[in-house]
Amino acid sequence: MNTIIHRADTRGDANHGWLHSKHTFSFANYHNPERMNFGVLRVLNDDTVSESRGFGSHPHQDMEIVSIPLEGDLKHEDNMGNKTIIREGDIQVMSAGTGVMHSEYNNNPDKPVKFLQIWVIPNKRNVKPRYDQISLKDIAKENAFYQVLSPNENDQGVWVHQDAWFHIGKFSKGNEDEYNINKKGNGVYVFILEGEVELNGEKLSKRDGMGVWDTDSFTVKATEDARVLLMEVPMQMN
Repeated sequence: MNTIIHRADTRGDANHGWLHSKHTFSFANYHNPERMNFGVLRVLNDDTVSESRGFGSHPHQDMEIVSIPLEGDLKHEDNMGNKTIIREGDIQVMSAGTGVMHSEYNNNPDKPVKFLQIWVIPNKRNVKPRYDQISLKDIAKENAFYQVLSPNENDQGVWVHQDAWFHIGKFSKGNEDEYNINKKGNGVYVFILEGEVELNGEKLSKRDGMGVWDTDSFTVKATEDARVLLMEVPMQMN
């Protein structure tokens, strides 16, 4: 097993007043040549947006964009005609493909919205743009990882144009679960949403990240109550 650890306090930091963003990988004005990506996982931004503020309409192309609200409500609009609210407990995906314009705003007038925005490099270019979102509340489990994203349209969760699988797990202290790699050659980026866990002898705390590859499986054990996001992705660009 090969691993790499990115502690929470080593991430890029961008504070624009209305937006406070932590960048696990190089993004915008944060550039670290040693932290450009993890395989095809290109962006992992941990964003906090002030009340009623947000990102105006802007373009994307040839990228799978995943948003996971952690606190509050996020308003989304795009040029495909979608006008939606995504909330804590939801997951949103957008295949930018040939090109899409979208905006994102905090829908709450009285509190910040916190969400992860994740970019995955696709294995198909110039696809027709699409949008989807689902609630995870009906599929969530306790003390076990459950799938929230895959390459397959008919699988549990949302889907993307890439051999990627995302899982989320909420664990009480002392519980653990084994994760098995879905496709040989893939790696997993483990991101701690809350709490503290142990993986391969390493202690990981809130917002720490750990990349794991060259293994068939690994076990995550909660040393405190914890919530964990696993992002399995190909380690080689297509």
